[in-house]
Amino acid sequence: MSETDPDFAPIATRIRDNVGRQGFMGLVGAELAELSRGTCTIAVERRPELLQQHGFFHGGVTAFLVDNATTIAAATSRGQAALTAEYKLNLLSPASGDRLICRARVIKPGRQVAVVAADVFCVIDGKEKHTATALASIAMLDDKTAARIQSPA
Repeated sequence: MSETDPDFAPIATRIRDNVGRQGFMGLVGAELAELSRGTCTIAVERRPELLQQHGFFHGGVTAFLVDNATTIAAATSRGQAALTAEYKLNLLSPASGDRLICRARVIKPGRQVAVVAADVFCVIDGKEKHTATALASIAMLDDKTAARIQSPA
C-alpha cells in the first residue's frame, strides 16, 4: 500500500498502535487482519467464551466487530480519530463455524461524519457464509477533541 499511497503508512502505524491498546480486542481475541485506506478487516477465532447457548457466535461479538471495524475504516480515510455515532445491524443468519470475519469499507468519507458499511461472514469448512450486514455513521474527531478524549482532565 505504501508504494501507491505513501501518506498512509504513518496513519496505518498509528491505527495499529491504537488498536493494540484496546483491551477489549485482546479479551475477545480479535485481530486486525487487514488495513488499507478506507477499509478494515477484523477477525476472531471460535472460542467457547464467544458463543451463546446454542453454540453460535454471540450477537454481541458480531456487533463488536462491526463497531470496531467501521470506526477503524473511517479513521483510515484522513487519519482522523473517530468514534461510532450509530449503526444499524442486520443479523442475516446464525454465525457458526471456526472464524468470524468483519470487512468494513467507507462509503462516504466526511470531515465530521463518515458513512461506513460492513459485512460479517462466518467460515464453515473453509467457505464464507454471510451472517450480518451493517451501515454505520462514524463521528470524525478534530485534533483538539481527540486530545481531550485521550487525556481527560
